[in-house]
Amino acid sequence: MHNLNNIYHFIDEFKESELNNLNPKKISIIYRNYNKNTNIKEIINLNKYCKKRSFKLFLSNNFKLAWKLNLSGAYIPAHNNCLKHLLYPKKKGFIIIGSSHNLKEINLKIKQGCNKIFLSPIFKVSKKKNNLGLMNFRNLCNITKSEIIALGGINSKNINKLKISGSLGFASISHIKKTAQK
Repeated sequence: MHNLNNIYHFIDEFKESELNNLNPKKISIIYRNYNKNTNIKEIINLNKYCKKRSFKLFLSNNFKLAWKLNLSGAYIPAHNNCLKHLLYPKKKGFIIIGSSHNLKEINLKIKQGCNKIFLSPIFKVSKKKNNLGLMNFRNLCNITKSEIIALGGINSKNINKLKISGSLGFASISHIKKTAQK
């Protein structure tokens, strides 16, 4: 039986009020500040906050800075196919997470040295985008030895379905904002 104790939340900016409501057990934060220039001071403050709350912190699309600031790791989105980060020496405990949408991208993330791979979207996220569905998601989980984490369309109505998906956890973009509003 799979547990869903590996929970990842994507954030675009450090809002302490949104993070205060989260239970620190097995929570990881992925900071993906795509809207503006990299604010190193904000990342440092977020890292201090995460260490205090026992959260892991990953920086999206900037392996070099995540490595330099001694964060928990780096996140490589599906569209990033760069291999330059493999030139850095391995750092104990530094985790690389990647996103994928299909088997080809899963294989790329394995080449990129990802320890865990987000596979998305498992559930419907919009009318335009196709989702993998439980069966396709489960099949992709079974053909790879990598740790697979569910991403996409996860909400309070379908979260229990993840227990049969083969996923080792889930990642969310909007769940953290809904939790903070309660």
